[in-house]
Amino acid sequence: MPDIELLIMMLALLMAIGALAGVLAGLLGVGGGIVLVPSYFYAFQTLGYDGPQLMQMCLATSLATIIVTSLRSVHSHNKKGAVEWSILRGWGPGIVVGAVIGVMVAASLRSATLQGIFGFLGLFIGAYMGLGRSEWRLGAQMPVGIARAIMSPIVGFLSVLMGIGGGSFGVPLMTLFATPIHRAVATAAGFGVIIAVPAVIGFLFVAIDPAQRPPLTIGAVNLPAFAVTIAMTLLTAPLGVKLAHAMDPKPLKRVFAVFLTLAALNMLRKAFGY
Repeated sequence: MPDIELLIMMLALLMAIGALAGVLAGLLGVGGGIVLVPSYFYAFQTLGYDGPQLMQMCLATSLATIIVTSLRSVHSHNKKGAVEWSILRGWGPGIVVGAVIGVMVAASLRSATLQGIFGFLGLFIGAYMGLGRSEWRLGAQMPVGIARAIMSPIVGFLSVLMGIGGGSFGVPLMTLFATPIHRAVATAAGFGVIIAVPAVIGFLFVAIDPAQRPPLTIGAVNLPAFAVTIAMTLLTAPLGVKLAHAMDPKPLKRVFAVFLTLAALNMLRKAFGY
């Protein structure tokens, strides 16, 4: 049996992580994974679980929470008619293929390599959040044909390697191709479901050394982290939404971009052994 004091510490850390992720999701519209992965990494490492497969557990557990939060988000947005189902139908198969490949690649990599990938991609996302402009465009509509066949697996693949849903890549992609922002956010929640479901199924079959995984971990998914995060996120996300309506979110997004950049740099530091 795991030590009771260790379980209490783990519970407190996970409650704080879930509460923060919920507030930021409601306040800034960012997916929880971009916050959860580095937070899980810190929590598990602090509790002594610092093996070569630590990042696999962080990615898998983050993606498990995204299944629940994305389904809830899609349902809410669909009631308002904001989900672009034609985009989901067209991009879904390629995203699933990319997600499955992402699980296979992530399962074969060491934690330090995945930290480096998260760090580099996190810098890219942070730069876009901080410096991007709403008027930027790459085209008048979402790509189809060969372009979609190439781009959709890349979205799924990179999202799994970062343990994130559809928001961080999907929203910028759709807005760059002239999809209105509220529809892009709604549809990106659907991307999250399409990414997370096959990815989590795959991660459930990834073998983690029992001596290097937190209690109650199935495959690479830690059940206590999943359950506590979902509970806290559902409680605190409405608070984030209220704060978003009470203040201008644009400067807050830039502040979060700085936070994400620092988190990404810290991941890179650890990846290179410093």
